[in-house]
Amino acid sequence: MELWSVWWVWMSAAVVLAILEVVIPGYIFLGFAAGAAFVGAILLLGLGGLTLPWALLVFAAFSLVSFIALRKIFGIRHGQVKIWDRDIND
Repeated sequence: MELWSVWWVWMSAAVVLAILEVVIPGYIFLGFAAGAAFVGAILLLGLGGLTLPWALLVFAAFSLVSFIALRKIFGIRHGQVKIWDRDIND
């Protein structure tokens, strides 16, 4: 059995990416963490014998969807402008 086809490897990657998101915020690694957790859940539940290309495709697709959802939820709203009320040199 290859290492990439084991569910706990994907879940461990999700935890590492989530921790990395805490260290380097920006909602980028959180999307990747959600994608890795989704692939890990699929493998844990035994819903598909994913080959490496399919696992990477599912990972990329779910990461993209979660990244877009996170930007919609937490990002700057459409038409909203960031207003700076003080200078960093003050």
